[in-house]
Formats: sequence, C-alpha cells, structure tokens
Amino acid sequence: MEGILTAVAVVAAVGIICAVILILASKYLHVETNEKAKQIRDVLPGANCGACGYAGCDGYAAALANGEVDKTNLCVPGADAVSRKIAELTGLKAEDVIEKVATVKCLGDCNMTSDKSEYHGINTCAAAKMLYGGKGSCTYGCIGFGDCAKACPSGAICIENGIAHVNTKLCTGCGLCTKTCPQHIISLMDDVDKVLVTCSNKEKGAVVRLKCKHGCLGCKKCEKGCPVGAITVSDNLANIDYDKCINCGECAKNCPIDCIMISDFSGIHRYK
Repeated sequence: MEGILTAVAVVAAVGIICAVILILASKYLHVETNEKAKQIRDVLPGANCGACGYAGCDGYAAALANGEVDKTNLCVPGADAVSRKIAELTGLKAEDVIEKVATVKCLGDCNMTSDKSEYHGINTCAAAKMLYGGKGSCTYGCIGFGDCAKACPSGAICIENGIAHVNTKLCTGCGLCTKTCPQHIISLMDDVDKVLVTCSNKEKGAVVRLKCKHGCLGCKKCEKGCPVGAITVSDNLANIDYDKCINCGECAKNCPIDCIMISDFSGIHRYK
C-alpha cells in the first residue's frame, strides 16, 4: 500500500510541476495577438496558395498589418472584392487585381495521341512520370492521372479523354495546380488574354507529328503572320509574348494543325 501511495504522490507532484510550468510559460512567453492581422486574415479566402508571394494567408495578413507591404491586390483568388476589404481595414488604396486563370498547354487527348506502354502502379502523375516520363508517347504532354484536379480547391479541373481541362468559370487563379503538375504544362495567364499555345513538346516537327496529331511543328507560320511580333518559335515550340499580343487571332488562323487556341478564358471569380 505504501508503494502505491508513493507512486500516486510522485505522479501528482509531476502533474503539479507541469501545471506550474505551463502557467508561467503562458504568462511570460505569451505573444500578443495582432487584432488587425486577424481581421485581415478573416477576409482572405483561405486558399493558402502562395500566389501573393507569402507562405499563406496568415503571412500576407501579418505583412499588411505590420506595414511591411502596402499592396492590397496581391490576393489573386480573392479578386477585387478582397482588395476593397483590405483597403477598408488598413486605410490603403484599393488596387485592381490582375485576375488569372490556369491553362493547360496540351490538347493531346486519346484521339490525338497514344500510349507507348501500359502503366501499372500508383495512379498519380508524379509516380507515372518517374517511369520513363509517363505512359504517353509524348513525354511532354499531360499524363492524365489528375494530380492537378486533386490539388484544385475550387473543383475547376477535371480529366476528360485522358487530359486535364480547366473550367475558367470556376478557376480562382490560385496556382496550386501549376505547382503540382510534374510536367509543368499548366501555367497562369491573365484572364483578359485570348490566345493560347496548346502544346509543350520541344522536339522537332517530324518527331512530334509521329507522337501527337495536335503537337506544334515549329513551322513558324504563326511567327511570320503575327503583325506585332508577339509570337516566336524557340526550341521548336511557339511562344507568346502577352505584353505584345493584341489578341488578333492571326497566329491561330495560320497554324496548320490548330495548335493555337483563340478563346475567352475569363472566369467568374467566386470571392467577388
């Protein structure tokens, strides 16, 4: 009995000591909450995507509250509505947000290309890429297991006919899909731009043609036909300089395989 009482006393003493330490720590190590940062954090969408240049919404809110940054328009998913709310809380000027949407630079679906092998493994693009660059004959194209769709917080991406598609009406431009894609074929573009090269293959035209009917041939017809010099072909692939592009569509008209798309990519951002 004496041994049991001793054990109980020791456990109780340890508990009391720990409680005292916690009380002292909460008193002397307490970090004051920045109320302004909390208020700003509450108006941010919570995607924690890093599009603002900070690790997450908490980082951006803290930087605004502490006066480390004076830009109210860094939250792309939040769009103009969040910019206005931040301005109200901080007294800064509400600035226009350059809204962005994700675009997939590959249209090599099951009708345009084929698989070079059968893949039996973990159904993720990252895992498949480790095995000879993926199952597709084009090692630059979409692998199609949907890592991007799983990462998208707004459900804007789906896999159809073997490749990823973005619903720009749902896309908030957070950029999480661009960080997830192991092929690096998803990028963000201003949603006011209308022209997109839907290929990422940098091989020579003859090789590309054998692998995908929709692949860029590097023929330079788009480059020669552009009236403002906004499109150039480098590494056998057409590239658009959106600072120069006037959305005239001449490059798409001149492309012999319809590799260049003209479309309205503007989205309806959900945080407006």
